[in-house]
Amino acid sequence: MNPREKPMGFLDHMEDLRWTLIKSVAVFLIFAVLIGFGLKEFNQALMWPLHVVKAEYPAMVIDLGTTSVMETFSVVLQICVVGGLVLAAPFILFFIGQFVAPALTERELKLVLPVCGSAFVLFLAGAAFSFFLLVPSALRVSVELNELFGFAMRWTPGSYYNLLLWLVAGVGASFEFPLIIVVLVWLGMLTTAFLKKYRRHAIVLIFIIAAVVTPTPDPITQSMFAAPLYLLFEIAVFVSGRVEKARLRRAAELEGLE
Repeated sequence: MNPREKPMGFLDHMEDLRWTLIKSVAVFLIFAVLIGFGLKEFNQALMWPLHVVKAEYPAMVIDLGTTSVMETFSVVLQICVVGGLVLAAPFILFFIGQFVAPALTERELKLVLPVCGSAFVLFLAGAAFSFFLLVPSALRVSVELNELFGFAMRWTPGSYYNLLLWLVAGVGASFEFPLIIVVLVWLGMLTTAFLKKYRRHAIVLIFIIAAVVTPTPDPITQSMFAAPLYLLFEIAVFVSGRVEKARLRRAAELEGLE
């Protein structure tokens, strides 16, 4: 038994799990309500990509208009729910870490905090990259295609926020894959030799991910997304090499002690 693990019965574990869920839901609701109180300001911040594109095309009418009675309510729910989850994520990860920590070995415990912190930072980096670069790029492509074909643009708040949330959440999640690679190498389930051997396959996979995550079929937006993903892959290969060497050195030291 792990020396840090308290002797607990099944019901005690369920009670701890219940409180973990209660605390997670509570912190999510707090942030969701706070966003609700500042909904107008929060909405203006999320409209930044659209305002940037509107300034670049002053001759075109780029305004959002609802087409159904309930569309505004669905947008409000999207803003509050997704915003609440993103802001509450560090606290939820901390609560989950508290719950699982007693069952982890010292070696595993050392991995939890760096992995959770890195995961959150990578998600924020991906979300920021998407919000400030990819979303405006996708909007520009759409505007230029509409202008090319002479179509009148009747964008709705629902379509804009679906694009925004899909790109921001999708890119943020995609930025986690280098961390997964490093963890698998640390666990001994992957090797850097394997990663280097299938580097070309990784490039193809990265472009497939870019095509799936980006809702626009234009190669510009997809390439803008694929480029940092490939850079992160190369960083993951480099870090994995260091991790692999450290793991092998530690194993050799343990063998020497025996």
